Amino acid sequence: MKKLVIKINNADNVLVALQDLPASTPILHEGNTYVTADEIPAKHKFFMQDMKAGDEVLMYGILVGKVQFDVKAGMRMTIENTKHAAEPFAYRSVNYKWVAPDVSKYANRSFKGYHRKNGTVGTANYWLFIPTVFCENRNLDIIKESLYSELGYAVDDKYKSYTHKLVQAFEQGEDINNISFEPKVNQANRTFNNVDGIKFLTHNGGCGGTRQDSDTLSKLLAAYAHHPNVAGVTVLSLGCQHLQVADFKRDLFALDSDFDKPLLIFEQQKAQSEEQLIQNAIRNTFEGLMFINKQERAAAALSKLCVGVKCGGSDGFSGISANPAVGYCADLLVALGAKVLLAEFPELCGVEQEMIDRSVDQLTAEKFIRLMTEYDDLAHKVGSGFYMNPSPGNIKDGLITDAIKSAGAARKAGSSPIVDVLDYTEPATKPGLSLVCTPGNDVEATTGKAAAGATLILFTTGLGTPTGNPVCPTIKVATNSVLAKRMSDIIDIDTGPVISGEKTINEMGEDILEYCIKVASGEEIPKAVQLNQDDFIPWKRGVSL
Repeated sequence: MKKLVIKINNADNVLVALQDLPASTPILHEGNTYVTADEIPAKHKFFMQDMKAGDEVLMYGILVGKVQFDVKAGMRMTIENTKHAAEPFAYRSVNYKWVAPDVSKYANRSFKGYHRKNGTVGTANYWLFIPTVFCENRNLDIIKESLYSELGYAVDDKYKSYTHKLVQAFEQGEDINNISFEPKVNQANRTFNNVDGIKFLTHNGGCGGTRQDSDTLSKLLAAYAHHPNVAGVTVLSLGCQHLQVADFKRDLFALDSDFDKPLLIFEQQKAQSEEQLIQNAIRNTFEGLMFINKQERAAAALSKLCVGVKCGGSDGFSGISANPAVGYCADLLVALGAKVLLAEFPELCGVEQEMIDRSVDQLTAEKFIRLMTEYDDLAHKVGSGFYMNPSPGNIKDGLITDAIKSAGAARKAGSSPIVDVLDYTEPATKPGLSLVCTPGNDVEATTGKAAAGATLILFTTGLGTPTGNPVCPTIKVATNSVLAKRMSDIIDIDTGPVISGEKTINEMGEDILEYCIKVASGEEIPKAVQLNQDDFIPWKRGVSL
């Protein structure tokens, strides 16, 4: 018989509905019978007992909120009767013990990646265009339009074809509602078979903001040029902006003093004309593409992977299916000697003590405490706070408080020790699980995760989020089968079988790892990559949740 509810932790005093439950539904759970006092939509929670105003609500075994007025057993948890609450946190000497999963079945496994001279291995082979200032975005748009179609990197032209038919119908006086849409896929052959894409980091920074913003942007762009998935770089500069080419090169060579990838730099105020600038950039980049096309994939140990874990458009199933399944995959990767990156600091609000206790030493724990405290203080200074993180979509689908959202979000990272804490743009250097300071904002987080060195991103979603990254293949993992079917054009993996009981968390985690290996080898292309979902938003270190 299909389960109607789930209790995530033995200490919890709420149950999660696994399907829509009408009011007055009797629920038998662990020998006790509960009767729903309200209609409980799937993914939402109801109280297991009568509670008084001020009583603590426990979920995932931790404090996630407090009741605002007296409630009865069976009542639905809402934003009116429950408000965010979280335990205080501090460093305490805890001898954290982790039992790594058995990875003997992966002992002889490898992936086919692009080996770089600095010892890193890319899961893709991209050429990257970087503007040092927003003034060059238009020139990059022209170059992109020129190169994408000719070299075979454009997303299929089904929309152009459809628009063309609409124009013809209009000109001929026909009803445009009779025009059919044909979802044809562009099968154009690529000129360079070993170049997976040409990527463009257009942004709105580099000048006009604070010097701190330009300095952070410089480090971010340098991190992308240094990324294992990037084989060559073209830089366009105006010349007079805050972010000078010399600053970018300083930060780039600080990351790797032996940087040896093709690096082409064009400064518009030194060019004879805009036409010459664009012409030279296209020709020289074409020569660079010819060069990096000689590189081929070769076997690499799974320990060379660096996987970021991310959630967006989360729902009430995120912490039950997709996130823990990704978390088990993360534990497998750590046990294999790979790197795993967990970001989104506003979505660690409420689980800080767990992160602290899992830190390998006091310095690591204290860096996390400092970054979290400074970030939350900054939010409060402008009248906000981490507690305001859940979006209307999150709340509608059962994530009532930030602590509930955070407790579920943290499960993406599995249970391994935290070996390092990285500030924004700092590179991951240690095998194991690292925390990366970024906002919860989907694109700002994935942008920062790639800067830290992620060569794959596992992105879980319960509502559906069309987000990707220019240089890091992003794999979309649905929390439920309804979403996976409805938005199959953007979803790669369905963890709905965990909700239905067809698969365990561990089985699904192993499936996810197998898919990661195929993507890292170029054998599977995630939907975000197929659709050129190349989202890139630098964080200006202001308040962004």
